[in-house]
Amino acid sequence: MQPNPPSKPPAHLKSVPSDTQELMTRVYDELRALASDYLKHERVDHTLQPTALVHEAYLRLAKVDRIHWRDKNHFLAAAAGTIRRVLVDHARTKATAKRGGGKIRVTLSEAVQLPSKSDIDILVLNDAMGRLSALDDLASQVVELRFFGGLTNDQAAKVLGFCNTTAKEKWSFARVWLRRELGKDA
Repeated sequence: MQPNPPSKPPAHLKSVPSDTQELMTRVYDELRALASDYLKHERVDHTLQPTALVHEAYLRLAKVDRIHWRDKNHFLAAAAGTIRRVLVDHARTKATAKRGGGKIRVTLSEAVQLPSKSDIDILVLNDAMGRLSALDDLASQVVELRFFGGLTNDQAAKVLGFCNTTAKEKWSFARVWLRRELGKDA
């Protein structure tokens, strides 16, 4: 049996700079797998599909023409933030469309290891990450890169420009802090 050929980013992005197109092509399958993992715990009738999530992130990234991508990790970092914003925007739209309902649920990666509940409301997570950012912006950035970007501690450290030890410390702090904060909303 032949393996499936790699998927491709949206074809209508011909006006996107070539370095962005190249990076989009290189990481498309990786981001699509992450998006699929985020959304596989959704209701059967949810409206956001992995391909649509990744394509929306690409469309938003394509509008940013002032960025020179240093490497794949730099691009993944930007994509992680963009995916987070797409998920939050979608959740807000759904929540406002139907009073009290339509909230998107995503599973926080097992690396955060929430003690009682693995399904996290994306809006609650986003609010918690906003509070974490006010407390420790680097810790918030590490969470964003690890959760939404699928990066390792080493990759996150490289993207953010600090040593692996600092990334591990920030990740440890963020896990404990988020566990406590998300437990309040559970």
